[in-house]
Amino acid sequence: MHESWQDFLQHEFNQPYFKKLSKFLHEAYETKTIYPPKQQVFSAFSTDLNEVKVVILGQDPYHEPGQAHGLAFSVQDGVKIPPSLVNIYKEIHEELGSPIPKSGKLTNWQEQGVLLLNNVLTVEAHKAGSHRGYGWEDFTKHCVEYLSKTRPHLVFLLWGRDARNKATLVDKSKHLVLEAAHPSPLSAYNGFFGCNHFKKCNEQLEEWGLTPINW
Repeated sequence: MHESWQDFLQHEFNQPYFKKLSKFLHEAYETKTIYPPKQQVFSAFSTDLNEVKVVILGQDPYHEPGQAHGLAFSVQDGVKIPPSLVNIYKEIHEELGSPIPKSGKLTNWQEQGVLLLNNVLTVEAHKAGSHRGYGWEDFTKHCVEYLSKTRPHLVFLLWGRDARNKATLVDKSKHLVLEAAHPSPLSAYNGFFGCNHFKKCNEQLEEWGLTPINW
């Protein structure tokens, strides 16, 4: 985790809800197969807080072996690109004409100031959504509020119900919030395809005098 997040994380780790969550996670990692690996749960927070320009909120981590590594929508090199990320790549290609990558690893986005944060940061193997309701939602709610308050200009890309529920936490007088359906094959045709979020995001960053993201 980058030191710039220390104040926020230390405050959250000391809250009663997080102590309860930590107890649950300790037991879960001891007795079950949980993703991502314990040391990668907070990988999103290796992004320097002061460099964050874009926030993408996912749902919960991928729940099959070798996929989740702590960044929303991202998988390690050599892992088959999951359907949601396939659709994200398709949308970027349609909007910007950029070639579709062979890898699903999104660390190059992270290095440019894209915070890839899931709404829930852990999941039991083969059980999508299995760690909902244990406290992660409070953690990410506070994270979005903190980002909105402390950063001057951010673009929030909120896809799907879980992410869009956090739109009200963002100060829209300072930040741009773009909402659409989730890129999952189940919902991508309900408004994710054709959303133009990547183009709109870069246009707004340029308007603020910031370097656009090389998607």
